[in-house]
Amino acid sequence: MFQRIGHGGASALVPGNTLESFDAALSLGIDMIEFDVRAWRGRLVLAHTVLHACGAQALVLEAALAHLAGPRFDGVAVNVDVKHAGCEAVLLDGLRRHGLLNRALLSSQVPEVIDRIRHREPRARLGISVGGRLARLSRRWVDWRAHVLAGLASERWHALMAQHRLVDGELLEQVAARDGRLYAWTVNDRRSIAALRALGIHGVATADPRLFEPSGADAEPAAATV
Repeated sequence: MFQRIGHGGASALVPGNTLESFDAALSLGIDMIEFDVRAWRGRLVLAHTVLHACGAQALVLEAALAHLAGPRFDGVAVNVDVKHAGCEAVLLDGLRRHGLLNRALLSSQVPEVIDRIRHREPRARLGISVGGRLARLSRRWVDWRAHVLAGLASERWHALMAQHRLVDGELLEQVAARDGRLYAWTVNDRRSIAALRALGIHGVATADPRLFEPSGADAEPAAATV
């Protein structure tokens, strides 16, 4: 099943990682809401970068989970992108307390984060996130495909969240052969979304969920997020 994923909610329309952005994404019919989590001054907040975390408007994780656990979001999955190690215990406690663990996909670009989550919660669905060239170099992934596919084969993680320029038919076949799922991020062009969907990948994240519609000129494509 193809999943329509709202990046930060609907971050091209409303500031991302906010309750208002989640509501906007819901109104546009998304299947999954993606948001970022990091620690800031002793608490977990929704923030893509440290700069976002230190802002006065940064949403506290507890408030986000309580909102997403409401009846309006029944059936909507969540993809939590964990930015660094040290968030795992509090995040898992919150997901369990709000009954969201069974519809959560927990991902990170840091393999150690995935290992720490799996150790604390073997039931968690896990995804490794792979970004652009600079992000891969920072992880010293010379052969990122081999690394990711080995992790899928060993069930170290269950899904690959790939920067959309990395996705092709061969990668999809390799992921599927290891019983994994392949998601592309962040795609803010209607034609590219349609092409990836036709390829058969399992989901696409976009900042503008209106772009999942096959036609219509109501939305100008937003700049791609890398």
